[in-house]
Amino acid sequence: MNIIKIRKKPPLRGKIVLRLWIIMMLLVALSIAFMWIGQIFLFEKNYLNSKIAEVQSYIQTYVEDLEKKDLAGNDQLLLSLSKSINGKMLLIDGDGKLIALYSIGHKISDEESMASMSESMKYVERSEEYQQVLQGKSYNKIIRYNADPIVLEIGIPVFYNDRQASVILYQTLDQLHIALRINRNQLVTLSIILTLVAAMLAALLSRHFVKPIRIIKSTVDRLAKGELTATPGLSMNDELGQLSDSVEELSQALQRVDILRKEVIANVSHELRSPLALVRGYSEMVRDINWKDDEKRNDNLNLIIQEAGRMSEMVSDIMDYSQLQAGYVKLKMDWYNLYEIVESEIAHCEQNAAEYGITIRLASTLNDIPIHADAMKICQVMRNLLNNAINHTADGGMIDVVIEKLSNKTRVSVINPGEPIPAEDRAIIWERYQRSQHHGGRNKGTGIGLSIVSTFLKDHDMHYGVDCEDGLTTFWFECPDSDNICGN
Repeated sequence: MNIIKIRKKPPLRGKIVLRLWIIMMLLVALSIAFMWIGQIFLFEKNYLNSKIAEVQSYIQTYVEDLEKKDLAGNDQLLLSLSKSINGKMLLIDGDGKLIALYSIGHKISDEESMASMSESMKYVERSEEYQQVLQGKSYNKIIRYNADPIVLEIGIPVFYNDRQASVILYQTLDQLHIALRINRNQLVTLSIILTLVAAMLAALLSRHFVKPIRIIKSTVDRLAKGELTATPGLSMNDELGQLSDSVEELSQALQRVDILRKEVIANVSHELRSPLALVRGYSEMVRDINWKDDEKRNDNLNLIIQEAGRMSEMVSDIMDYSQLQAGYVKLKMDWYNLYEIVESEIAHCEQNAAEYGITIRLASTLNDIPIHADAMKICQVMRNLLNNAINHTADGGMIDVVIEKLSNKTRVSVINPGEPIPAEDRAIIWERYQRSQHHGGRNKGTGIGLSIVSTFLKDHDMHYGVDCEDGLTTFWFECPDSDNICGN
């Protein structure tokens, strides 16, 4: 029974396009916030400092005269100073009484204005900065309204009638305020435009980025539905391109496996049909014709037994491979003599080789080679390698089995003459349903013999491979020495 899982996707996690768009917009929001922080805390502060420096620079020419001369008889100096600033100027005696009021080079004697400024003097007298003037120190102060700078207040100590007095300058910052307001309005407009443009670009880029992913997903879905020729067809030089290439390789591998699966089904069907037909035909012959002739009956029965054995071996291969893939097979490790295992399997396969006039020759410098392994699995490895060699050796040929001692291991090689295996096929012949030397063999068996060999040898951590040179094909595997195993 197929169980279909229904996954509920959270609103923000369901689509990668939306997540990418949100990430991009967060980056835009961070950039805009940085612009505003820079404008308010850096640029506006620099503008204000520049304005203060400018005002101080052009009143600095008057400071020395103000500090040295008695202003009681030098009204012209006060008028010139008042004219140099854009605002009002107060002359205050040491007792905090307003002596004179000036505005842009003019002395104001209006009683109402004087009274109004006298009221403002109460605020000035309470300020900490005014106390500095009384002590003979100058000061600068920014007067703000709703955090915006509107007036620059400058206090300068002076002498009036041989007494300590002070001049308070009020430089209006209207132009600076207007410039800052324009900058902020422009920044608001720029932020809105940037947000809208970024939102559209983020949407387009997100869709553009996700498009290859959708194509790859669609291809994988088609492969899952059995459309094994589906490929993404993307040509990109990034990780998505690598993923597309991997999916394409997967498609090719699935096509190859599917072709080989169909081929092995056809081959197994053919291989099983022939022995079954022989078994049935000779069984009927024994029953109906040769049951009284002992010699013919025994020949027919031997043939039936032989064909039944062939079917049993094919079914065993299929069952073994199925169990291997399911993980049911466990190794039963113990100490055995490798030479005896190889010799026994050669004897077992000699009858099959004799049908084609093939001779199997064993060459070994040692006859006592202890190995720690699962004897049944190593026997099956040797049997499959020998059957593979028989299947691809011409009639009347010779197969050599060589056991040789190397530095810290023993190599077993099964060597048969025949057409070499193409270099590009030597890696895939160990896969299921593949046939080594496919075009030159007798096309017998299920096509999973070498896959079983590969799986058993991997389980034993034994190295294996195939070499083709000088018209000979050599399948080999290496067993570690007993001393090396004990050392590990």
